[in-house]
Amino acid sequence: MKGVVKGLLAVLVLVLLGTGGFVAATWAPDKSVDELRGRWAPPPSQFIAVNGYQVHLRDEGPRADPLPVVLLHGTSASLHTWDGWAAGLGQSRRVIRFDMPGFGLTGPAPDNDYRLEAYVKLVAAVMDKLGVQKFVIGGNSLGGRVAWGVAVAYPERVQKLILVDAGGYRFTGSLPIGFRIAEIPVLNRIMEVTLPRAMVESSVRNVYGDAGKVTPALVDRYYDLTLRAGNRAALRERFAQQDLATDYSEQIRTIRQPTLILWGGRDQLLVPADAERFAKDIPGSQLVMFEGLGHVPQEEDPAATLVPVQAFLAR
Repeated sequence: MKGVVKGLLAVLVLVLLGTGGFVAATWAPDKSVDELRGRWAPPPSQFIAVNGYQVHLRDEGPRADPLPVVLLHGTSASLHTWDGWAAGLGQSRRVIRFDMPGFGLTGPAPDNDYRLEAYVKLVAAVMDKLGVQKFVIGGNSLGGRVAWGVAVAYPERVQKLILVDAGGYRFTGSLPIGFRIAEIPVLNRIMEVTLPRAMVESSVRNVYGDAGKVTPALVDRYYDLTLRAGNRAALRERFAQQDLATDYSEQIRTIRQPTLILWGGRDQLLVPADAERFAKDIPGSQLVMFEGLGHVPQEEDPAATLVPVQAFLAR
């Protein structure tokens, strides 16, 4: 069935590309970090050199906090997805978030490595650079997958774990159109120089439980940061290197940190059944389901989703 969907999508896009003016109308060359910095990296943003990257990072809140909260975003997102949580937590907790390789303003991996292990090692390297030895880590989607990977690889450093619609099991959901195109040879190359804004908007609406919350300003952010030089090619490479059929149950069952699992009941990308699996596989974990929210509940309703987080951190 997946092959049929890909085939139909390929035919559709090729038809569109064959219509007069499509490529010209959607032509969108890469933008440099300097072009994007003014709008998307004002203070307190900073760029730090780590493992060949210039990592776009925000480090907010009291430096005396003995247990900073590290937040990792998902595919095609950026550190901005945590704005609401950072504002709510930052009064009493040190909050560290950064654009992961291939996304936001950090940009593509110098070695073209987008495996889970590479992301995990970079998180540890960023924490080393900041002098942070022990921390709470949370992540959404891909970021959740990386977060639990860090917890498994560095159990002595991760004190608590927060999973928000996290990856970890064999994929059974529905990919947004932008992600589907990133998997299709030839078309994914064309999309490195074209980017229909309508496609970006459709993809964002797909991951919200209430599509009416998707504003033009939100689409602007996703659209602009996708244009960061190298990000579109990086997305293609990341999809080429991942296996959506992989099930990481055995690794997940080794997690022993106190774990909070948050999930959107309307998530079409990583289905709510995955939340139940996490809750079953991680001993003593707590699951909170938000029935009206989608794949990025921390962005869609930061106030509501932050309530169980604050209680979890206080325990």
